[in-house]
Amino acid sequence: MTRIGIVDDHSIVRAGFREMLESHGDGAIEVVFEAASGEDALETLKDIRCDVLLLDISLPGKSGIDVLQLVRQQYADLRVLMLSSYPEDRYASTLIRHGAHGYLCKDCDGKHLVKAIRTVAKGKRYLSTKAAHLLADEVAGGGGRQPHHLLSERELQVFTRLAHGDSVTHIARTLDLSVKTISTYRSRLLEKIGVASNAELATYAVRNGLIDS
Repeated sequence: MTRIGIVDDHSIVRAGFREMLESHGDGAIEVVFEAASGEDALETLKDIRCDVLLLDISLPGKSGIDVLQLVRQQYADLRVLMLSSYPEDRYASTLIRHGAHGYLCKDCDGKHLVKAIRTVAKGKRYLSTKAAHLLADEVAGGGGRQPHHLLSERELQVFTRLAHGDSVTHIARTLDLSVKTISTYRSRLLEKIGVASNAELATYAVRNGLIDS
């Protein structure tokens, strides 16, 4: 039996994934908990263990990227399958490089969801054909990678929060880091992305489909 945790802030999405797993899982997949936020998921994991965590990228409070980092530190055996409404070319290769075991678009069907879960539960990584091609291009040094593909895990965390309009102080509090540290990350991000302000950073994120406009 493969035990699943579903983390998404929309109850209808969680219900949809649960229904797909019940319909296509052949009784071998069990949803052991649902959480509406990263904080709830981390708290629940202290008492209820699962084999695969279905983790939405966009969450209130701690983002999916934040939770991915903490899960990798605290639960080495837990497999994480990232969920997103964004296409693979926006985040998939970056998140795989930062420790996710798979990336799945939310509009997938039940067959692909179950396949992805079973793949990562066996210790393998799940990649769609498109995501596999993107990673292959990166390994080969091709593909003309955008600046955001070159960000470290922490830089990506700060980048997405700044793009959503969070203040340096708020980001520091959320990530449990000093304001000075976040300010340093911000300066580094502006240089790497090639912009001069938070507004331009947000414009870059929208233009590249990394956040909703």
